[in-house]
Amino acid sequence: MSKQPKVPISAALASYRKPTLKTIAELSGLAVPTVSRALKDAPDINSETKKLVRKVATEIGYVPHPAGVRLRTGRTFVISLVLSTSNEMMTHAARLMAAMVKELRGTPYHLIITPFFPDEDPMTPVRYVVETGAADALILNETTPDDARVKYLLERGFPFATHGRSRYCEQHPYFDYDNLSFGRIAVEALVQKKRRFIWMLAPPPQHNYALNMIEGAKTACTNQGLTLYVSEAINSEQSIEEVTQKVTELLKNEPQLDAFICASTNAAIGVTAALEALGKTIGVDMDIVAKEAIPFLKLFRPRMLIMQEDVTAAGTWLCQAVLQAIEHPERAPLQNLEIPQFAELEKQL
Repeated sequence: MSKQPKVPISAALASYRKPTLKTIAELSGLAVPTVSRALKDAPDINSETKKLVRKVATEIGYVPHPAGVRLRTGRTFVISLVLSTSNEMMTHAARLMAAMVKELRGTPYHLIITPFFPDEDPMTPVRYVVETGAADALILNETTPDDARVKYLLERGFPFATHGRSRYCEQHPYFDYDNLSFGRIAVEALVQKKRRFIWMLAPPPQHNYALNMIEGAKTACTNQGLTLYVSEAINSEQSIEEVTQKVTELLKNEPQLDAFICASTNAAIGVTAALEALGKTIGVDMDIVAKEAIPFLKLFRPRMLIMQEDVTAAGTWLCQAVLQAIEHPERAPLQNLEIPQFAELEKQL
């Protein structure tokens, strides 16, 4: 038979204001040290006792006081996701965060969001978290080749992981999508479709993944005797309206274009709107290869060629990586590279 609280919870609630460990101890009939260790999931406390303590804690609304936890452990049990507010990143954010909080469920850690804006120094939120001790670890995205944030955190010995790589990536945890392969595979697929004039809407060139993507596509084009067209004036982080307007003008000036590689959902939608406004049909007059994090584009235009980026896997992996970096810094950093592939490739080509 499972253990029951010593004092009925409903009868006790009226006499307690802010619940404490002592409150739980009195209601459960356990010693305060036992309650404390049960809440920390200590291996020497049996499962029935842990279940009882958690049941009482939940019913009375017990929440550990952050200052007390930090004083006792030297930790905040907070992981901060430093999140860009760019259009492209925000399309990934919900799925990324959902995966992270799911992975952290059942651990003492919780997730907070530290935003940074396109016109802000990327170092500002990172310095704030480190220098105020607001979190035990950071998760970064949109890395650059010589990322000052990564260098700073390595020098400080502060636990972190990155969604993306930099030239320091061998020294720290990361999860990345193989954008070099994405560029190469996209070009190869378009060549099979007999396309010859390919334009890429890449991310802004300061991002490491943009450089990888362009390099992969350019190398594949060179191998096929083709030229890849890329312009910083049109990129995958612009709004759908901006992409539509600029691609419409582009197609009027460059009517020979017969294929686009789009690094985001917004870019693919904008390109589609532009070419269809000019009377062109995907899969007949022109082909689009796109990367997306949420399955949508195939429903939007079935003849579009799609490669999925698994943001859920990224969120899960990054949380596992920072937890290891916090609790076992002596271990080799967790690193993962997602290899792109077409969904239902045989149906698309």
